Amino acid sequence: MIKTLIYIDVFLIFLSLGSALYFLIVDQGKVESKRTAHSLGFRVALAVILIILVTIGLITGELGNSVPWDGS
Repeated sequence: MIKTLIYIDVFLIFLSLGSALYFLIVDQGKVESKRTAHSLGFRVALAVILIILVTIGLITGELGNSVPWDGS
């Protein structure tokens, strides 16, 4: 369940980054337009949610923190 939420959150982060790029290109030189800043602010909020989801996943044990070269 938590992995699905993480995948959705990462997808939304990329979508928000793409929309910020689009707004940056479309709104060139328009001082009154703050769509790029709002989109990037939304991306920061999604990144905070991602950190919280990964922390919850590690605490509950749903996400592991093993490495393939550990051998166990």
